[in-house]
Amino acid sequence: MAGQTLTAAATLMCPHAGTVTAVPASPRVSAGATVLTMADSFLIAGCTFAPGGAASPCLTVQWVVADSAVKVKGSATLSTSSTGLCLSGASAPQGSVIIASTQARVSTR
Repeated sequence: MAGQTLTAAATLMCPHAGTVTAVPASPRVSAGATVLTMADSFLIAGCTFAPGGAASPCLTVQWVVADSAVKVKGSATLSTSSTGLCLSGASAPQGSVIIASTQARVSTR
């Protein structure tokens, strides 16, 4: 499956409106910003998830499906076809990352 390549300029969110910030492990510029890969770190701030009144915010993203045909320095790139899980501090999955926007010039698969 092909999708638009995710870059550091992409807007990503957890299902509870938290903001995802990518921390690239190895900057590689394409389409005007750093291309994101599975080797990067993804931190979440502002998640309001509180099931039953107990705070359990999403803190990180773990990517489970990445591009299969494109790699940057040995790590698979990410695109709108990729799947990432938002995890709590206890590493419990709390929903899929939402890709709200990304660049439209470069596609990967």
